[in-house]
Amino acid sequence: MRQILESIESWKSQGSTVALATVVKVWGSAPRPLGSKMAIRDDGQMAGSVSGGCVEAAVCQEAERVLASGEARLVCYGVADEEAWSLGLSCGGEIEVFIERVD
Repeated sequence: MRQILESIESWKSQGSTVALATVVKVWGSAPRPLGSKMAIRDDGQMAGSVSGGCVEAAVCQEAERVLASGEARLVCYGVADEEAWSLGLSCGGEIEVFIERVD
């Protein structure tokens, strides 16, 4: 968490906008535990982790929307979704990720 906070502080001091993604719910098997966090800078640079591989790419896309609109989003990824296998949650779990802009 310390690395994420340091990245956020550094990015904000450079004038970047930043989103913070947090795993708020986990069902079954998931790559990262409840409470895992990832910061996403407006140019796509990341610090931390909320899952793995393609899920994080999808979270970055959602973070772009959050940064543009200023409105937080709650997104769900898992085997119930058509995209589950392509997004990397073939482990059988589901996660909910809350994404908010850091002001």
